[in-house]
Amino acid sequence: MSSRPEPARGRYLADEVGRLAGVPGTTIGQWARRGYIPSSHSEANPRVYCYQDVAEAMVVHELFVQGVGRRAVRATVIRLRQELDTPWPLQKADLLVPAGRAPGRPARSVVVDSGESQMDVVAGHPVLAGLDLVGVVSDLSRGGWAARTIPITHIEVDPGRLSGRPVIKGRRVSAELVAELAATTQGVDTLKHDYGLSGPEIEDARRWWHEARRLAGAERR
Repeated sequence: MSSRPEPARGRYLADEVGRLAGVPGTTIGQWARRGYIPSSHSEANPRVYCYQDVAEAMVVHELFVQGVGRRAVRATVIRLRQELDTPWPLQKADLLVPAGRAPGRPARSVVVDSGESQMDVVAGHPVLAGLDLVGVVSDLSRGGWAARTIPITHIEVDPGRLSGRPVIKGRRVSAELVAELAATTQGVDTLKHDYGLSGPEIEDARRWWHEARRLAGAERR
């Protein structure tokens, strides 16, 4: 008996996905058109993405950081979608990125670890040793790619809160709103007295917003 399909959660436009995945919004659109990630809510312009799509984008970003080639990423996504019967296979599979080039195996490949064997997706044969791909999906709940580059503790991303927008942990207060209000002394006072936020919460929101925008503005693939 087949399991019920996982519902798409949260709603994001490309720029919002980019801020969480650490790449420009234009890159997110390119990844969707090339089939690396889906835009689960809408494939028409403007594409609308879900929380799971954002997690896929973070894994794709990490694969590129690890030096994996585009051909290997695409081959991995296609194969895993067929095998796992889900539009979001990267966050469900055990992936490895080979640490170095072994005889008979091309560099920049992706390996699927089934628990019993390791198979090179591109070359199609077993791999004897590899470097574990850093798990990045869990970082999405802590603020996305920015949480990997700066220390923040008061930001969370929950698809059940504000349609998945980054918020102050445990509250329905947008981190973006907090960062914008924190730009002025009057705004900081409002956040403390009207919203009941602490100094560290405000500072984390400000730092997260600055870093997320910086990452999204950098040139990526």
